[in-house]
Amino acid sequence: MTATAGFDDAEVLSEGSPELDPDWVRAFALRHYGIEGEMRPLTGERDRNYRLESARSGERFMLKISHPSETPLVADFQTQALLHIARADPGLPVQRIVPTCDGQPSLLCDPGDGLPRVARLFSYLPGLPLPEAPRTSAQQLNLARALARLDLALHGFDHPAGALALPWDIQRADSVRGLLAHIADPARRALAERSLDRFERDAKPVLAGLRTQPIHNDFNIYNVLVDPGDTDRIAGILDFGDMVRAPLIDDLAVAAAYQLDPAGDALAGIVPFVAAYHAVLPLTREEVDVLFTLITARLVMVVAISGWRAARHPDNAAYLLRNNPLSWARLQACDRIGNDVAGAAFRRACGMNEGHEHA
Repeated sequence: MTATAGFDDAEVLSEGSPELDPDWVRAFALRHYGIEGEMRPLTGERDRNYRLESARSGERFMLKISHPSETPLVADFQTQALLHIARADPGLPVQRIVPTCDGQPSLLCDPGDGLPRVARLFSYLPGLPLPEAPRTSAQQLNLARALARLDLALHGFDHPAGALALPWDIQRADSVRGLLAHIADPARRALAERSLDRFERDAKPVLAGLRTQPIHNDFNIYNVLVDPGDTDRIAGILDFGDMVRAPLIDDLAVAAAYQLDPAGDALAGIVPFVAAYHAVLPLTREEVDVLFTLITARLVMVVAISGWRAARHPDNAAYLLRNNPLSWARLQACDRIGNDVAGAAFRRACGMNEGHEHA
């Protein structure tokens, strides 16, 4: 058995999509969407993204040409989710699917290399990336409420791609245990192992009994835009590329993991976040009891996967490990707090007395 047995690295290690001829992209946009005007490449980890500005109307769009390895089924999961959200909660600030000239939400294209790709056009969301904005408690509470609204909107939606294995799925957190061998510091390795032990003991046995649905699964500050004129207002929710069907509470766990402030009172920083989510989408007692364990499991996944990738790609280690110090600090803060203290604080914040459960 290898150190990575049980860990599916196909998504994690995929390289960026091959570059495309700008003239081909422009011709494609004109032929299928009737858009002619300025085109600017945008950053993307896997896909090729372009901002288009119509010379006729001045309207902006984002054209996404997916990675050749992304199957139409997986791309359709994200497409149908956005269409569902637009119907369920039209006020949510997510991108809208712009149909082709013949009314299709997406299409397969081949830029000439024999590798078919899924192409989609989205509305362009203006806004300031959250990491560039000042952080306030009001902004944090609005962020939690936006996630709860998103999860409410996704309730009732389903898609066959939701059941596919995804490396970043907290349900599979124990699949990264073999990667901990790449953590050189024995104290850090032991910290990560303790967290995974708690996940396997306290969370994994109960996850199957919790309510499940498609979730965003990557609600971190880099996937959020705020209003430049009112940075407390959430103006955009981006990147549905890590969606999966999973326990609903996993979505809150992912988001809360990125709200931890290890320099101060880490628990005080996330308790209001959990309470604000609960006020919009009430949690059950079982979900609240397992939340802290899931938060720490997510943090272990971050340090384990990035550490493993850095070991495999030492020339790119600095970039791959850029967020690791913060994730380790958060994990250490969680370890100091402990599950019992955190669980009690979450229950109090959600108004759950002993023996009482919110449905």
